[in-house]
Amino acid sequence: MAIEVAKVEIKSVQDASGLADCINKGQFTADQVIGVIGKTEGNGGVNDYTRILSDQAFRRVLLKLGKRSELEIGKVPMVWSGGCDGVITPHATIFARNDKKGPADQSRLVIGTALSAEILPEDIGRPAMVEKVAAAVRLAMQDAGITDPADVHYVQTKTPLLTVDSVRAAKSRGHDVACEVHDSMGVSNGTTALGIGVALGEIKMPRAEQICRDLDIFSSVSSCSSGVELDQAQIVLLGNKPGAGGRYRIGHGVMKDALDMDGIYDAIRNAGLTLPERARSEDLKGKLVNCFIKCEADHRAKLRGRRQIMLDDSDVHHHRHAKAAVGAVAATAIGDPAVFVSVDAMHQGPHGGGPVIAIVDLGE
Repeated sequence: MAIEVAKVEIKSVQDASGLADCINKGQFTADQVIGVIGKTEGNGGVNDYTRILSDQAFRRVLLKLGKRSELEIGKVPMVWSGGCDGVITPHATIFARNDKKGPADQSRLVIGTALSAEILPEDIGRPAMVEKVAAAVRLAMQDAGITDPADVHYVQTKTPLLTVDSVRAAKSRGHDVACEVHDSMGVSNGTTALGIGVALGEIKMPRAEQICRDLDIFSSVSSCSSGVELDQAQIVLLGNKPGAGGRYRIGHGVMKDALDMDGIYDAIRNAGLTLPERARSEDLKGKLVNCFIKCEADHRAKLRGRRQIMLDDSDVHHHRHAKAAVGAVAATAIGDPAVFVSVDAMHQGPHGGGPVIAIVDLGE
């Protein structure tokens, strides 16, 4: 079945009216929704409960307007990234399966999903988590009907992080953990990215001492997020497959650093749009659905040879600096502040940069 994609604005912390509007106008039914990837307006930290509020709101709409049970709706992957620093607008990108036709001889967007085995607190930041994520990514490829890893352009994940309670539980079983609670979001994201890279053949299985330390190894299609609301790796894998039907196609590229606007346009070209060499947002002509970008403050505290101070700021965390800066670059590139930009990009794209994924509408 073909994939339908819609981007909707989130007007308040518990708003899911955009999803309801898409269903009510017949773009897809509630029971055809297979995944959501969204940005919420909280602080983006361990205690960012806007992610949970959005999750609940979107699932309530699916329950009210569809025929699936609450248990079935609870299994629909919804990945929420908190923090809309700078100009970023809270929004969600909704994915649904329908029977809309497309050119049989063209590659179009397909989606696969999977859940990993339980990820224990003591797994985070260690080879066990890399292996569990890699196994789940391979299952998601099978679910999407993709056999060639080169056809995979985006793997969005949500994984557990540490809490005081989970650390205590690990210790009660005689295990220690790899990092502190407040470092666990980045460590969980980085370890997950390595699992994605291993599954897709981008990198070899890393040694334990390389995890979250050797920043020269990375995946170019990973976008990893983590939160307190789950205990497995939740995988949403997107790629292209010949004869899939529908109007949408996906591609990817990388931003080499926080100012690399050309990396954004390269991803859009890779998805299938023809752009001039020096592209502008007007050249997209409404064909871009959304971009999904990961970013990170360069730990060398340099940007194109200039000194950066975001890592020294004791008032505003460097994640918020980086997200706001890259969000502004991306919004300028695509002409829309409703763009998915997420931080903690360890092992996701080159150090100081990050992956860029673009979904475009190739319909008439």
